[in-house]
Amino acid sequence: MLARYVLPGHARRSRRDINRLARRSVMSGKASVAMLQEPLAVNDPEIFQIIKNEKNRQRHGLELIASENFASKAVLEAMGSCLNDKYSEGYPGLRYYGGTENIDALERLCQKRALDVYRLNKDEWGVNVQPYSGSPANFAVFTGIVGPGGRIMGLDLPDGGHLTHGFFTPQKKISATSVFFESMPYKANQTTGLIDYDKLEENAMLFRPKLIIAGMSCYSRHMDYKRMRAIADKCGALLHADMAHISGLVAADVIPGPFEHCHIVTTTTHKTLRGARSGMIFYRIGEGYNLEKPIKEALFPGLQGGPHNHAIAGVAVALGQAQREEFVEYQKQVILNAKRLAKTLQDFGYEIVTGGTDIHLILVNLRNKNLDGNRAEKVLEAVHIACNKNTCPGDKSALRPSGLRFGSPALTTRGLMEEDFDVVAEYIHESIQLTQFICDKLEGGAKAPLKEFKNALYTDPEVQQRVKALGDKVNAFASSFPIPGHAET
Repeated sequence: MLARYVLPGHARRSRRDINRLARRSVMSGKASVAMLQEPLAVNDPEIFQIIKNEKNRQRHGLELIASENFASKAVLEAMGSCLNDKYSEGYPGLRYYGGTENIDALERLCQKRALDVYRLNKDEWGVNVQPYSGSPANFAVFTGIVGPGGRIMGLDLPDGGHLTHGFFTPQKKISATSVFFESMPYKANQTTGLIDYDKLEENAMLFRPKLIIAGMSCYSRHMDYKRMRAIADKCGALLHADMAHISGLVAADVIPGPFEHCHIVTTTTHKTLRGARSGMIFYRIGEGYNLEKPIKEALFPGLQGGPHNHAIAGVAVALGQAQREEFVEYQKQVILNAKRLAKTLQDFGYEIVTGGTDIHLILVNLRNKNLDGNRAEKVLEAVHIACNKNTCPGDKSALRPSGLRFGSPALTTRGLMEEDFDVVAEYIHESIQLTQFICDKLEGGAKAPLKEFKNALYTDPEVQQRVKALGDKVNAFASSFPIPGHAET
């Protein structure tokens, strides 16, 4: 028996009743309602300050990471909407939760826009917009189409491929694709940096993969989808394009797209497409194809739970924007800016892998400077230029890569034109010269331990003076360009 209490003016109640009434009073009180309506700056000033710091870093620095972009205010508003609060496991019309009529409408609209943007016939192509990102999208395809232990061929990571395409070393299987499937890489020519399609065909006929991936993470030339489809047909494989990096360029129809020749196409939605961080899977449908059901079932319920409806909304907004003429002009400028950056750096004496670019990114090989990307990246970051170290064809270690990857989408979104990228190239050049200056101060030069290099970068007075001078120039230049999204955080 629960103890009984008598309260003045109240009937006798159990302890459980009293606690329930107390909780209800707290939960329905004005203080609780006020807490739920507080702006972030008041409700959680620590998180607010971190976000503010990041916004300032973006505003006053140069974002040259090829996989990054700035989403529009409309995309961010959709991402921060009440759609975040709704669960909707399943697919439109077949949900495991009630109250999903608006979610069904949203997902169907996103699917329609996705097919429209890439000029696809709804009787020939279907699309799944529920992947949380590009990696889950790829893994769903492998799970549903290839099956456990099945064979996959993708571009090798050191030659420009992506981790999810099946990377492993002699010591360890790095990617889950290599753990749960049997993967074999195809390679780029170690001198030209261009994909060796003849060798790909030769190895594919020996390996007999079920799936060949036409995709990249750091390859600056167009993929030859027609040739790859011929190879796939010859060895009995399906051709899967991972267009995560180039999806915006394909949407604008400024580069050759994969849909004419591929059976399956996956993509992220936040890089050149400039949407929310999410993913999509396109697959052929109709007579002779059985791709939709296994892919859908692999994604849900196989790998994911409820879709992120706020992200799907952000993707739908971006797909709507991608149908505007301004978006096409933006993508044209993305390519012009990348080409200009490549040419200007070449004029400074840098080697560009493959000799240039057809798309939004370039890969600089620092071997002819007797430097590596790891050290140069640290200096660039110190002067407020964000990029990433990257392997080049022929590299033996991802921990000491020869290259730096640069991309033009984010700065093009901020309004930079070709002449502005000349200035960006000058700042990159000065940063690499500073990298050499630091190495020259160390015993062992560029081969000195990274710890010693970083110590000199962050503590040596002469180095710090040069870092500050260059960093101030970068700050002043970057701050002169607007940044989209929320005006102030």
